[in-house]
Amino acid sequence: MKQYKKLKKPVEFKRVRHEGRSYAHPFIILFAIENGLDDLRIGVTAEHHIGGAVQRNKAKRILRAAIAPLVANIKPGYDLVLLGRRPILSQKSHQIEKILAERLRYGELLNKNELSK
Repeated sequence: MKQYKKLKKPVEFKRVRHEGRSYAHPFIILFAIENGLDDLRIGVTAEHHIGGAVQRNKAKRILRAAIAPLVANIKPGYDLVLLGRRPILSQKSHQIEKILAERLRYGELLNKNELSK
């Protein structure tokens, strides 16, 4: 499985959220911006009004599980931020995976051979 680097610093998250393109869905928002590198970097976060730390961590676990199978098909050279919204807590990771694939396809962030699926 192809690995990705993690966005960790708040300034990196802010840059992607404020300068990048957003692809929204009621369960998630995908933010993307080119990073000028040969690496794919992904950050995962959750809205604060989802609830307490337990709910936010659950949302982030769901997002990480959903993005993992898709990483091999995402174009390198992008920074992505996945933002979980409140309704994500009632979903399974395979449902979120389908939504993420749809958002990535819409944003033309998947490799060429994956765009037609």
